[in-house]
Amino acid sequence: MPELPEVETTVRAISEFENKILARIVIHNRNLRWKVEKRVERCLRDKKVFSITRRAKYILIYFEDYCLMIHLGMSGKLRIQNIKDNYFIKHDHAELVFRDKKIIFNDPRRFGSIHLTKNPNEHNLIKNLGVEPLSKSFNKDYLSKICKGKNTEIKKLIMDQKKIVGVGNIYASESLFLAKINPGRPSKDVSNNEIKSLTKSIKKILNDAIKLGGTTLKDFYSADGNKGYFNIELNVYGKEDENCKNCKSKIERTLIGQRATYSCNKCQI
Repeated sequence: MPELPEVETTVRAISEFENKILARIVIHNRNLRWKVEKRVERCLRDKKVFSITRRAKYILIYFEDYCLMIHLGMSGKLRIQNIKDNYFIKHDHAELVFRDKKIIFNDPRRFGSIHLTKNPNEHNLIKNLGVEPLSKSFNKDYLSKICKGKNTEIKKLIMDQKKIVGVGNIYASESLFLAKINPGRPSKDVSNNEIKSLTKSIKKILNDAIKLGGTTLKDFYSADGNKGYFNIELNVYGKEDENCKNCKSKIERTLIGQRATYSCNKCQI
């Protein structure tokens, strides 16, 4: 599933369309996770794109009166294509057509979605989301506050989108390894020094992943066609029974919140 670094990479790839005129939107299949509204085509025809940003895992394309929200779901991706290269790929569900190029939304599993809203911050899918982990609001004081008195496993807590957005399974495992914290520890038992370390680790892991274009494990490609290369930097995720890079013990795989979790029980206490 595309997580924060993959979505941020996609946003940066399509930023070239800022200040361009969207000629039209073509919806080939409205039956995504939520049905695409029919007004999308009418409201955005011949409209100028003012900015393209991200909130959590939502891509936000701002126009004068509206914002187009795109979520990539489990298998979605955007693709930039020249107008002259007029080919169609299976599972291409929508096209944002500009003068010379177009942005194509492709999603084999159809868990992605497209929404039109006046104010994304008040949209039901966004308004209750947690803090951005790369913002100043996410700091040791905030993390300490949400950990206090919680029996929830620390990995499960930092993946809770209502508390912190965008820290997916890969990045949670990698951040906890870097901070030397066992992912199964109750959040209330994580010390202040460990919380400080974990805050820094989450920011570092996400920033490093963004610099490398995200993580391509199966089929993630950025909109410009590039793979994500953070997978070559992974320390524990997907490394079951391989030697830990620090202590040479075997990496173990467990389940936390029904998600595969990878850790070194010697390095992470």
